[in-house]
Amino acid sequence: MTELHESAAAGPGDAYCSVFPDRADAAAVARSFSHPGTRTLEHASGRPWLVGRWRDDEIVHARAGTSVALALIGCGDVDAATLRRTANRLRDLAALDTWARSLPGSFHLLACVDGRLHVRGTASGLRLVFHTEIDGMQIAATRADILATALGSEPDPAQIAVRLLWPAPHPLYQQPMWRGITAVAPEDALEVSADGRRARHTRWWTPPQPDVSLAAGAPKVRAALVEAVAARTRRGGVVSCDLSGGLDSTSVCFLADRSPARVVASTWPGRDPADTDLHWARQAARSLPDVEHVVWDADASPLVYTELLAVDDLLDEPTIGVMDRSRVLHHLPALAERGSRLHLTGIGGDHVAWCSEAYYHRLARTRPLFALRQLRGFKALWQWPLGGTLRALADNRPYGTWLADAGNRLRDPLPDTVAAGLGWGMPPRLFAWMTPEAEELARTALRESAQRAAPLHPDRGLHSDLEQIRSCSRIIRQWDHMAARTGVPMASPFLDDRVIEACLAVRPTERVTPWQYKPLLTAAMHGIVPEPCLRRSNKAAASMDAADGLRRHRGDLMTLWEDSHLARMGLVDARTLRRLAERPATRQLRDAVLYSTIAAEVWLRSRTGVTHGPASGPK
Repeated sequence: MTELHESAAAGPGDAYCSVFPDRADAAAVARSFSHPGTRTLEHASGRPWLVGRWRDDEIVHARAGTSVALALIGCGDVDAATLRRTANRLRDLAALDTWARSLPGSFHLLACVDGRLHVRGTASGLRLVFHTEIDGMQIAATRADILATALGSEPDPAQIAVRLLWPAPHPLYQQPMWRGITAVAPEDALEVSADGRRARHTRWWTPPQPDVSLAAGAPKVRAALVEAVAARTRRGGVVSCDLSGGLDSTSVCFLADRSPARVVASTWPGRDPADTDLHWARQAARSLPDVEHVVWDADASPLVYTELLAVDDLLDEPTIGVMDRSRVLHHLPALAERGSRLHLTGIGGDHVAWCSEAYYHRLARTRPLFALRQLRGFKALWQWPLGGTLRALADNRPYGTWLADAGNRLRDPLPDTVAAGLGWGMPPRLFAWMTPEAEELARTALRESAQRAAPLHPDRGLHSDLEQIRSCSRIIRQWDHMAARTGVPMASPFLDDRVIEACLAVRPTERVTPWQYKPLLTAAMHGIVPEPCLRRSNKAAASMDAADGLRRHRGDLMTLWEDSHLARMGLVDARTLRRLAERPATRQLRDAVLYSTIAAEVWLRSRTGVTHGPASGPK
């Protein structure tokens, strides 16, 4: 299994693979997955086990005799000797999961034990697993489009209609964009029988009970974050970090500064004169004398909607991340010139260090006096209307009923934010430019899903937390692919499973409160981040950049709808979209959301004519 075949290098941070059983007929299938630039990792028999793209520093693998083979792809902070010792001790897959759950980082775990395959990603959803049947064999992959290419499949119009929903709710957003491909839920692992013909999903991850006090939990969050950042910085070199001035990126920057790596801190100020990010970033930088602080010209940074017509990333699902693609990637080449091998972000901190107010739906019943005091604070903070708050608290619909009801109200106006804040989430909506055909496809998918859908957790607060984490991770998953093409991969330590677990274990009554901003992260970073930085209690919204971008790039939006793939599929009315692009300040756009429509259109455009595996490496 030590032999690697390679004809071209992959881009850093852009690793992917397909996984094959140790069978002669599977080996025949594997040949169709091999393209210029792919590498092969073999079973002890010499047949292909993994076929894909990765660099040497993105994979660690080991074998114990002919019965056990292990591989980690991504960031696992494990060396080959440690993995070999694990392989030698391994007696069953349950022990493997127990060991892997102790590791920091973010990685795919792949194993072959006595011929049985075990493949899993991350509980965050940042690393996913898919599988399909080809010539009677179960073939897995870390990207859905790899399998779709092998099957010769075209995107499923029903799935595209689902992605036009704003937002697409659980579990609909988990489904692949092609028929015949099955997604593995993030909390599950895929197991394939030794004959390669049977596949099953087994639970490997369960969220922790949220019963740890903030005082006891903060040191564990701190330790998890320290390890998450160390996993990326331990080998030194130059790394860059976002330093927005917000608590999340500031925490990552200070932790990176404690490592052997040399740190370049990157601050992109907003255009809004009321934006105080630059002030807070400079205050943090004064306590980081060894860090090179680079402040970019706000007016030179791309706006939202910039270069939508130029997006050519081959993604395996639409993502609203294309709206901010140019903004996210703009500074990476300049950071590469400063020597950065990796760019660390604070993305995910909002989703794990804070938590959903929906916990108070249950707390209003179990601790009514406490909940009432807190809810009065939230009502003032978020300007919740009293009637809407009472209705949201009284709503006891189970998740499946809520989902079915949402399918009958797809054209209704968006509800008050309190309905989403204290409920199962924001109910999905379709807007005026979406056709009756799109509505029927989406409604059918919602109705069918509602018959069997279960929430991510019975407590709607924890359900909302997990859904927000996974929705964020799916965007970051695609941004990571985009960034890898620039030569500087990104990493988001807050989205590591160990960090998520440490945060979710803390009592929600102490994690989310109207009286203090991110109390858990503030407590965890005490003594690492200077006290003045910990006292910041707000963050910039960048709404001016979004509004300016819509006005400035309306010509690109007009072009997008001139020859619309969605219109040709009968899912949108291109004339309505062109009229909106001509008048970006219209009230219709204040009451509706374009993001999911643009994401689907750009995705279809970028995949036109694709007949091979996903592109990789710098252009």
